[in-house]
Amino acid sequence: MGSVYRARDLHFPNVMKLVAVKEMINNAPDPLVRQTIVQNFEREANILVTLNHTAIPQIYDFFSRDDRSYLVLEFIQGKDLEAVLTEANAPLQEERVIAWAIELCDVLEFLHSHKPEPIIFRDMKPSNVMINPQGRSILVDFGIAKNFRTGQKGTMIGTEGYSPPEQYRGDATPVADIYALGATLHHVLTNRDPRLEAPFSFSERPIRSINPRISLELETVINTSLQYDPADRFQNAGDMKDALLSVAKKTGALTRISVSPLIKEQAVKPIWTFKCEDEIRGSVCYDNGKIYCGCYDNNLYSLDASSGEFLWKFPTQGGLVGKPVVDEGLVFIGSEDKNLYAVSIRTGKQSWSFQADAPIRSSPKIAEQHVFFGSDDGYLYAVNLLSNRLAWRVDGGSPIRTSPFISKDFAFAGSELGDFFSVDFRGQVKWRFKAKRAITSSPLVEDGIVFFASLDSQFYALDAKSGWIVWRFRMGKGSISSPAKSDFNIVFGSADNHIYCLEANSSKEIWKFRADHQVSGSPAIYNNAVYCGTADGTMYCIELKNGQMRWKFSTDGPITGAPVIVNNIIYFGSGDHLIYALYA
Repeated sequence: MGSVYRARDLHFPNVMKLVAVKEMINNAPDPLVRQTIVQNFEREANILVTLNHTAIPQIYDFFSRDDRSYLVLEFIQGKDLEAVLTEANAPLQEERVIAWAIELCDVLEFLHSHKPEPIIFRDMKPSNVMINPQGRSILVDFGIAKNFRTGQKGTMIGTEGYSPPEQYRGDATPVADIYALGATLHHVLTNRDPRLEAPFSFSERPIRSINPRISLELETVINTSLQYDPADRFQNAGDMKDALLSVAKKTGALTRISVSPLIKEQAVKPIWTFKCEDEIRGSVCYDNGKIYCGCYDNNLYSLDASSGEFLWKFPTQGGLVGKPVVDEGLVFIGSEDKNLYAVSIRTGKQSWSFQADAPIRSSPKIAEQHVFFGSDDGYLYAVNLLSNRLAWRVDGGSPIRTSPFISKDFAFAGSELGDFFSVDFRGQVKWRFKAKRAITSSPLVEDGIVFFASLDSQFYALDAKSGWIVWRFRMGKGSISSPAKSDFNIVFGSADNHIYCLEANSSKEIWKFRADHQVSGSPAIYNNAVYCGTADGTMYCIELKNGQMRWKFSTDGPITGAPVIVNNIIYFGSGDHLIYALYA
């Protein structure tokens, strides 16, 4: 039906930019068939344009001329896995195959968790896996990939020998890709082409009977992926990836191969950026398709979340370092000009303001018709949203720059002299706790425990009712990073250059990840990954399970806020004056 050409992009006359041009020739005599062929080709373009992953080629253009259609794609240097196997003329080494298999599981996991609908590749085989000069695997040819809808039958399509039995019945699900990956691994480890064998007969030719150098552990993983019944296979690519990593650890391959297949430096490219006039020191807020962000240029910005298009900005008389919060058509933020502002999200005009006695660097929180925030005047404030008047304020003894946490009928906050306290909704202090140095880390309360870090190098877990210490964990240096929690894990960063993951109930260290600089930002957890920024301007994406880095993205200024992740897009600001939107 067509060819793939290596081409030069003449839009860049001064550099040699190579691209791959995929040509589809449509000679079908039947008009309906011709239309279907074009639609399928367009589907490939539509799928690729939504994907942003280092193991998937980027798409640059799509167009048609007469009876031919073209895709312009990122040019991948290297050879496909089938060519690598042909050149070797022998089964490939286990260590190399494990590294590629983990990478392929990673990209399948990405496709199968795609929003709004999972994508099923449907054609995993050696000729569709490119190996680049760095030894990394790239998945190519999305010609028969499709969006998956539960219960919907598709066409009987795929490659004989690699496709599972249910795919022949038009039933392609994520576990169909897992079977095809197992068939691909079986092929390269045995040098036995499944297209030349009886269908679904892998059990009749065990890997180790053909290639005894393969470990029993790896054979077991591949056998599981090749089970005839879909229910007996790995139920998702993440489980298969974990099993392969366990094999690599058990056999010692992990220390000898570059299983940084999960590491993709500068893997993601911005969907959009927006330039402000000064540093962005706080966190962005997402609400109903809009981004709100305060900047040290004294302005509160409103942007369209999908495009980064400027909507409005609201000027104050001081820098904005907190995270905005939205409630009932208003966005609230504090300023170094001592005011808390309530601004219309529709017009960007001020609705009302409340003045403290010093700069407001704390991010406001809203509960029970009140807005709570701290100020450098040392007070924690509660302002009534109906009257816009002070309900009460509590003396914290020194500047309060933490964002208060509201849990049930209590507010929790810390101060710059190390005092931490709990206040009820009448403004009565229930208990106080004293750390040795400043508490700038904003608290998190869950399951009756309040978590926060201090510049005294301790991370604390206190009983939320009494303020008694449940446990504490010593870091190498102090921390201003606010914690994030997922199930039984608590995650936070430190000036000792580490991001820590602890058991929330016991303080047992699950893993720690060493960054290249102090962790000045606060983590966010999304889809089994931790996202956190550092003082050298790097945003890290780390596996929640094991602390392995997935990717990192560099900016030109420190990242001191927490990212926000919505619909698989991460939003954050940097000291380089930019607001970023990246695919998570």
